[in-house]
Amino acid sequence: MNILIADDEDAPREQLAEALAQVWPEARIVASARHGADAWDQWLEHEPDVCFLDIRMPGLTGIEVAQRINGRTPVVFVTAYGDHALAAFDAGAVDYLLKPLDPERLAQAVARLRQRQQQPAPAAQADALQGLLARLAQDLHRPPLPEHIQASVGKEVRLIRLADVVYFEADARYTRVVYRQAGEDADALIRTPLKDLLVQLDPREFTQVHRSVIVRSNAMASAVREENGSMHLRLHGRPEKLPVSRQFQALFKGQ
Repeated sequence: MNILIADDEDAPREQLAEALAQVWPEARIVASARHGADAWDQWLEHEPDVCFLDIRMPGLTGIEVAQRINGRTPVVFVTAYGDHALAAFDAGAVDYLLKPLDPERLAQAVARLRQRQQQPAPAAQADALQGLLARLAQDLHRPPLPEHIQASVGKEVRLIRLADVVYFEADARYTRVVYRQAGEDADALIRTPLKDLLVQLDPREFTQVHRSVIVRSNAMASAVREENGSMHLRLHGRPEKLPVSRQFQALFKGQ
């Protein structure tokens, strides 16, 4: 079993790793994240079998990361005593651990995860969990989303309206921003990594389709599946073919 741990504090993250080594010696920690955006990016890279997510992290919270995982990996939430989400978790039969960790409670959670390996949760239970997470996410206090991003073009600092952006694409150490302004196509490079940019975007307006690609939702025209099982995205009025990774192909199942 491959495990991802996410917590913005070093001590709880290390304590959980040490405790897991005791109660689940055959499991392997493949990723350890310090914030939610990093946790989601590492989930895309490693596709672990289990995730232990702190509820309150900067950027994306554990709730929001779990929403993106969308039931594809079992999640155990880690939180402090007194968090308002605990009552909802109890009512929804969600696995969670309290800080500081209780080894007995961790052993119980691991036992349930082992059982889930043999008997995956039914679809109705997964749908109920997503509904619970959506309600909890609405209660989270998030800073207002920006209206512009700044890009350096020579000596000029260009203000690009998010409303004009067509897509973002990771480009080595930079992120390429493709946008349309005053009826003309343009692009620029910014230093913000795509995983950090994701938390600044409204999920109702932008859709991630690949670890390195985020697209404006209403710019997507069609998704084309190739004979080898890969998929690419076509955009309205543009020639690009953007890759859709396997983790996101379920977004385009058809009706």
